[in-house]
Amino acid sequence: MARARFHSLAVAEVRPLTSASVEVTFAVPEELHGDYDYLPGQHVALRAHVAGKELRRSYSLCRPPVPGRISIAIKRDLGGAFSTWATSELRAGDRIDVMSPQGTFTLPAERTAGRHIVGIAAGSGITPLMALAGGILAGSPSSRFTLVYTNRTAIDVMFLEELADLKDRYPARLALHHVLSREQRSAPLLSGRIDEDRLRRMLDTLIPPDSVDEWFLCGPFELVQLCRDVLEEFGVERSRIHFELFTTGEPTEPRGDIGRPVVVHKGERTAQIDFTLDGLSSTVTTPVDANESVLNAALRVRPDVPFACTGGVCGTCRARLVSGDVRMTENYALEPEELERGYVLTCQSHPLTDRVVVDYDV
Repeated sequence: MARARFHSLAVAEVRPLTSASVEVTFAVPEELHGDYDYLPGQHVALRAHVAGKELRRSYSLCRPPVPGRISIAIKRDLGGAFSTWATSELRAGDRIDVMSPQGTFTLPAERTAGRHIVGIAAGSGITPLMALAGGILAGSPSSRFTLVYTNRTAIDVMFLEELADLKDRYPARLALHHVLSREQRSAPLLSGRIDEDRLRRMLDTLIPPDSVDEWFLCGPFELVQLCRDVLEEFGVERSRIHFELFTTGEPTEPRGDIGRPVVVHKGERTAQIDFTLDGLSSTVTTPVDANESVLNAALRVRPDVPFACTGGVCGTCRARLVSGDVRMTENYALEPEELERGYVLTCQSHPLTDRVVVDYDV
């Protein structure tokens, strides 16, 4: 599989979803159709220059695949430079660098027939589940999908009309449950924040885990981790619980050290990082005491090394560790089987040996 790359795409449409979110659709020229084939649940990284500064952000694709168009949803985050600019300034006709799709928050077609899939989403976490639900229900007439979608109030619900249309299209195979934390609903179970008690009651009465084949979780760290822990207590195998974060939300706010200046002084102990990217091999040294990430070091000699969130969430900077050893600070993107095959997130990986070799092309 070819490495994901940036291409300049034109914005075809910017459509308001709520007062704080928009759906952005890009036109994909015919010669790039193959580069932008994707599976429902995958994401793209965006790169733009705003006020003289390069900004990057990853967003999930929110529609089932259609040749010539890809769509994402962007919700304005408090203090988020990219999302604030995109939701207020981005217009049809503008051009943005969009990386070709990637990500493993997906389900192969052979695992959807006759299956019951459940998605639990909060806020903008609905975006990959919109694509997953639509793609699975359209692709397998024997599949069922249950979607639990939590927001503060009804006016905060993204894709409200689209979700209603999907329910109308598949009334017997789609169960849709809106949970509102700050607005009263007719069903008490669906009114209030999803905490451990409410989740357990949902699993006891609304969605018995033994009736579900696959689980997809997308939202802030606290909700995703709560769901994972409780589902495992209910006996759900970890391999059937898929998750994606749009923010870690942890007090430590893990971030990569992308762009941190590091100078190698004569005589200090260093580690050597060798990496392959696009068939070309490069080498860079890093001071051991600087505790520099592999990504930060690699960018000093190859500015085209891929990255987006730098927080261990999106997986854009994934590479395979060929030799040596690293300490990975955070990992919210790699599945256990990827870790077993030697993949690491270079934005979170710090050398532990005198020499580390990674391959971005594998």
